Amino acid sequence: MKHKDEEFNKLEQHLMEDNKPSIYLRDLSKSRWFMETYPFTLLGDLKQVEQSPVHHPEGSVWKHTLLVVDLAAEGRHLSENPRVFMWSALLHDLGKAHTTRIRRGKITAYDHDKHGAVLAAAFLQEFTDDDEFIHKVSRMVRWHMQILFVVKKMPLADIGKMVSEVSPGEIALLSLCDRLGRGDMTEEMRQTELENMKYFISQCQQHQSELAFVR
Repeated sequence: MKHKDEEFNKLEQHLMEDNKPSIYLRDLSKSRWFMETYPFTLLGDLKQVEQSPVHHPEGSVWKHTLLVVDLAAEGRHLSENPRVFMWSALLHDLGKAHTTRIRRGKITAYDHDKHGAVLAAAFLQEFTDDDEFIHKVSRMVRWHMQILFVVKKMPLADIGKMVSEVSPGEIALLSLCDRLGRGDMTEEMRQTELENMKYFISQCQQHQSELAFVR
């Protein structure tokens, strides 16, 4: 247990201090920790989970996660809670290992945000009894898909519940890293994602204003 805890602390240090945590994570993913030791195996499993080549030309969920973590490192100084933010970036897609299916010829991962929230909490509970920290990371993972749901006006959008559990600004920052952390991103695509983030924030602000007016 001691060695596992030490590896957790070392990983956290890289998440919090490195410009590109992916360099360390890539090496760590080749070690026995990812192959044999729970809960690191939850991350190791992502190396075998493929994604839609249309939406994720970078390949596996693990490759996507590395891109997202590096983008998060660039923006962690903007976060209200960098520790929560960086762990959320690393664990945000844990649920895909359990939810990825091929449906009508397409790779999907429905409800991976909900499953991932549970797994993220389970991962962190192996190392810390800081319930507030665990809860915050879990909720970030739970709501990281909301920007897509809101922008596309999908039934899964639930701004009211989301803002009761997390900061819209934090979700916007994490979601932007998630959306930009894909292969073959063009400048036009980046600008589209930035506009989507602005729209998402405006919708959250509108909801909060309407709620305040009602009260």
